[in-house]
Amino acid sequence: MSRNQNRLDASFHHHIPEGDDRERRVCDHCGFVDYENPRIIVGSVAIWEDRVLLCRRAIQPRRGFWTLPAGFMEKGESPAEGARREAWEEARADLEIEQLLGVYSVPHIGHVQMIYRARLLSDAIAPGPESEEVGLFRFDELPEERAFPSVTWALQHYLETRDRVDFAPRSAPLADGEGVTPGL
Repeated sequence: MSRNQNRLDASFHHHIPEGDDRERRVCDHCGFVDYENPRIIVGSVAIWEDRVLLCRRAIQPRRGFWTLPAGFMEKGESPAEGARREAWEEARADLEIEQLLGVYSVPHIGHVQMIYRARLLSDAIAPGPESEEVGLFRFDELPEERAFPSVTWALQHYLETRDRVDFAPRSAPLADGEGVTPGL
């Protein structure tokens, strides 16, 4: 029987393991600690000329809302490779990663989002299986129905840094909406 099969068959309870300082899921039979750590989301603000690539989600959560091409990083890939893969999967977009734009921590759902600045290599885009539609939008014509607050944060951070290469990656505003430009 494989280690994964043992894990599936095990009975887990939450308690503080010896030598730890927080409650964890622990196997009653073997003491295996099932660490529930944040998941990494990777994506991009991908630009073609003066327009940004957005995808209308075809899946939950937030089906029908607009987002950046982004998703969960896979084992065996770097964050930049994951951002390129996600752009291809969601918008059939080929892009070149330029640099890390922002790292957004969303603790209440256990996500850390790494969003890159990127340049589309072509304006040939099409919806992938997780997108109802895709589009290239000028910044003064962005759809208001955005899937997640981090979409707005990343778009604003792109606008703040688009003419710079010497900036530290941005992070989420201190409070929801604080520091976000009205109308963006």
